[in-house]
Amino acid sequence: MEHSVFLVWKVSESVSLRDRYLALIDEIVEATLKGKISSVEQVYQMLLKSVTVGTGEIFELALSDRLNSIQQQVDTEKDELKKAKATRTLRAIKTIQSQWQRAEEQNKATEATAAAIKEITTAPTGERLAAFLRVTDSNRKHPLTLQQIQQLSKSLQQFAQADEDFQYIADGITRGVAAWQRLQEHLVSWMYEQSQDSLGFGGIPGESGPWATWAKQTNSELPKALLRTLAMEESIVAFAEQQRNVNLSDWVEITLILQYLQRGLVHWFDQQPYNVKAGSKLSISTFLTFAVIWSQLADGFGLSTIYGNAASQVMLQILRTFSQRQYFPLYGGIFASFAGSYLRDALNYLDEPLRRVEGTQEKARILTLLGYSQRALGQYDRSINFHQQALEIARNAGDRPCEIANLNHLSRTCVAQQNYSEAIDYSQRALILSRQSGNRTGEAYALVNLGYSEVMQAQQLQELEPETYEMAINYLQQGLRLSEQLGDVQSKALCLSSLGIAYLIIKQPENAIKNLEEGFRTAQVAGDLYLQGLNLATLAEANYNLANFERAIYTGCLGMYLLNQIASQEWRKPAGLLTILQGQLGTEAFQNTLQQNRQRIIAVIGVDGYDYIPQLLEEYRREM
Repeated sequence: MEHSVFLVWKVSESVSLRDRYLALIDEIVEATLKGKISSVEQVYQMLLKSVTVGTGEIFELALSDRLNSIQQQVDTEKDELKKAKATRTLRAIKTIQSQWQRAEEQNKATEATAAAIKEITTAPTGERLAAFLRVTDSNRKHPLTLQQIQQLSKSLQQFAQADEDFQYIADGITRGVAAWQRLQEHLVSWMYEQSQDSLGFGGIPGESGPWATWAKQTNSELPKALLRTLAMEESIVAFAEQQRNVNLSDWVEITLILQYLQRGLVHWFDQQPYNVKAGSKLSISTFLTFAVIWSQLADGFGLSTIYGNAASQVMLQILRTFSQRQYFPLYGGIFASFAGSYLRDALNYLDEPLRRVEGTQEKARILTLLGYSQRALGQYDRSINFHQQALEIARNAGDRPCEIANLNHLSRTCVAQQNYSEAIDYSQRALILSRQSGNRTGEAYALVNLGYSEVMQAQQLQELEPETYEMAINYLQQGLRLSEQLGDVQSKALCLSSLGIAYLIIKQPENAIKNLEEGFRTAQVAGDLYLQGLNLATLAEANYNLANFERAIYTGCLGMYLLNQIASQEWRKPAGLLTILQGQLGTEAFQNTLQQNRQRIIAVIGVDGYDYIPQLLEEYRREM
């Protein structure tokens, strides 16, 4: 009975509001026709004052009714005077309509701010920071603007007497917004202080790069210390573990500073029209760098603490935004622009927080990224586990490109484990599914993986006849042609690398070198350090087979260094070849050859990289 009474009351309330809004519309129209309305701003202010927040749908229905009836009158009226009045009325109603759209945007902003205040102030003690992070999440349908966040701070101060948490959050917002407004002017200034070839998050520790630049512009103690830690390439986990006096205000300030820096950089990189590839590569690097920073903060504070949980929450928000971008790397290139020792195997930090997220399309994509990252690191069992989880989630979510990508990755990882029959099976499934769905990028990768798997299987079975390899190489060449048609630099780099390895296996080193050299150049364009390292390592082997020892030393050293820099276990393969060459040529001749190629090596990996080569070789010998 009570439910029925409630429904009647709601209906009667709607009817009375509709009548009130019809009267308002008629009032504005009448005032317009009498010349009492001199500007559209008057109409806008009348609507803001008279239409109750949350009842916009009722007003829109009333306005639509009036608009339709007057439009019909204009269309059918024969009397010239009445038609003229109806036309003026229609113009007045269209003015109301345009100003209502403006007023509705303002109402939505007011509603969003009010809802945010309510969510924070009604949250239990200990959950208010999590509530603040939810309401400022950029993934929301109507994310709060900077102005709304400032309004949020003012409104929360009114609740300060009830609980000091609200004053802390308000103060943190005020400081965070002020810090961002200072930093905004220096968002990309650091790019003009370093070489265009080294754009990214690297630089000389403590002297150049974004973190050092931003630290100089930050006044508050904690944000400044965090930025300095990043600039010096020191452990963020250790930094977080040492923070004993952090309060809610500090944390809100850090959150806003890092969030606006990350969003500002991504927006700037996305807007670079002169080099779309470089822009998207740096956007990818920005998303991952900031996600990793938050994950390391979560690790340092501990996921069971308020601040650790909050850091994990921000990380997942960033990854959710990233996974929805058109350039999300389903296939590779994630090591582009990654610099600094603290990021070498940083993607491991994303594993634990993701375990707590239920199956979503976004999670499938992030697991895909983790999967092929683990393959690059040589963690094949973990890689397969990630890809299988992602495959199931993507299939259930109907994300066909992600499903195909994981089949392709599983094929490649099975090859790394020398499980060639399973690799062929996964690549065939990827090929069928990509052709059924018209996913041309997935098809190019599937062709490459199928050909590569069959070449490796034939080698394992000691098939010596060239004809055995013809079909496999044909698949690789089809994949290469398709990747060139699509203009997909990443898949082209993988095709050329795979072709080079295939030609090396069938003892055609000249063809191998041709494809591997082009593959290396293409991987440089794609920004994929893993593929660059693999191509160089295989080039060293091909040149060694042709007794071109100088070239083998040059490419082997570069490949060894790049693979080691991304913590890939495969750096040991070129290190082994270089150790053999040093034994064959003698230490003096080997060092002379290395010295002769010094400038060429420095051009790729810098002086520090060149100086690190003997240390890597010594480390390899100690492990033997």
